[in-house]
Formats: sequence, C-alpha cells, structure tokens
Amino acid sequence: MKRLKDDQPKVAPSNAHWRTVLREVIFEADTPLGKGFDVLLIVSILASVMAVMLDSIGAVRSRYGNFLYGIEWLFTIVFTVEYLLRLICVGRPLKYAFSFYGVVDLLAIIPTYVSLLLPGSQYLLVIRILRILRIFRILKLVPYLGEARLLMKALRASSHKIAVFIYTVLTLVVIFGSLMYVIEGGANGFTSIPRSIYWAIVTLTTVGYGDISPQTVLGQTLASMVMILGYAIIAVPTGIVTVEMSRAFGRNVSTKVCPECSAEGHESDACHCKFCGSVL
Repeated sequence: MKRLKDDQPKVAPSNAHWRTVLREVIFEADTPLGKGFDVLLIVSILASVMAVMLDSIGAVRSRYGNFLYGIEWLFTIVFTVEYLLRLICVGRPLKYAFSFYGVVDLLAIIPTYVSLLLPGSQYLLVIRILRILRIFRILKLVPYLGEARLLMKALRASSHKIAVFIYTVLTLVVIFGSLMYVIEGGANGFTSIPRSIYWAIVTLTTVGYGDISPQTVLGQTLASMVMILGYAIIAVPTGIVTVEMSRAFGRNVSTKVCPECSAEGHESDACHCKFCGSVL
C-alpha cells in the first residue's frame, strides 16, 4: 500500500523562508512589523544622535558623561546587530554593503569602535542622522524617492560640464588674484598670491567677507569687474543642471526595490534588476 501523504515526514522550513520574513521586516514598510521596525529604528537614531550632541557639551558631559557613554555603546551594539542582520537577509550582501544605505549604515557604527584608538572620533556618530532618509518609506513618501533619484541622475549627467565650469572658475580666480597682488601689493593686505586668490574667490562667489579690500582706483575697478562677473557665473551651473533635470524627468522610473541587492531606480516596466539580474 502506498503511504498516505499525512504519514510522510514533514520537512523543516528552509533558511530561505526566515530570511524572506526577516528581509520583509527590515527592508519593507508595507507590513505592520516592517513599519514598526522602521519607526523604532528612526527613534533610536534620533536618540543616539541627541546623546552624541549632549556629550559634546562640557557641562552635560561632566555630570552625565558615564551615562551618555553607556548609551552610545548601547546604540552602537544595537546598530551593529541590525547591520549584520541586513547583510544576512539580503540576497547579495556585497551589493548592499557598497550601496548608499549600506555605506551609511556601516559609517554609523564605525566611529564608536575607532574611538577606542582615537579618542574624540565618536562625535562623528552624528552621521547617523543620514539614516533618517528611511523615513521616506515609513511615511509613504516613496514617490518622492523617485524624484530624488531623478535629481541625482541629473547631477551625474551634468558632472562633466560642471567640472569644466569649476576648472574655468579656478583659472579666473588665479588670474584675478595674481593681478590684484600686482596692483595692490602687501601694503594693502594682499601679501601673497594665495591670499589674493582667496580674495578673488570670496569676491567672485559674491560672499564678500570684507577682511581684504582694494584701496587703489585700479584695484577697485578690477574688483567691480569680478563682482559683476560673479553674478553672471552663478547662473551657469543652474542652467546646466536644469537642462539635465528636464531630460531626466522625461524618463519613467519606478520605485521597485530589488529583493537581492536592495538596489533601486529601475524602469517602470523592468522585470529584472539592472544591477544583479534578479527578478523584481
């Protein structure tokens, strides 16, 4: 006689099942557990950043230093465990580790460990505030993530033009600074070409600290030209980025998240991840 199906030995749940459940809780905010986890994570991030800020105040540190030190290590251990869980449950740990959020998560825990060798480096823990970017998922602001990605694409597309623009500006400030050094000289505060270049940068960017100023008619004439040129230069990078933004917003990008490498920015009709090839 054939054995009934009920008599067959039961198979234990595979590792893939609990990894999937863990990934849904940690990376997704659509489920109650996922949303609760993200809310708890953001509260912990804010509390840890507040503790670091309070520790930088001398009066508070002298009175509650030991308590804040313990709080700092508590949050560091919690975030370390959370980071390891993220690496375990994601399909491709290296992909996540080198992603934006992966790098931020790692930088959020490193300073505390480094402070054991370099005292004072724990104040770099304020970088944890970057992890608050996850609030976009919790508050159902996912569409804005797509807009942010389009903005990043526009900035990357215009990077070469911006680089040429910055090179041109650097060339101009060197020329103007050198001319002002020759015209004004050390008697009027332009004691060296680097210091004169500093004046040119401050003037061209329309900041105008006023700690150095030309005194001669020729120097003031050159300064006026640099000021006017500064207003014209400000519009150049704005126009470059605006053109690239209009092109980027013309493309249709979805907010799908890859279950394997946690990458985003896929096309709306994409079925596979463009970074690792996994099914979306």
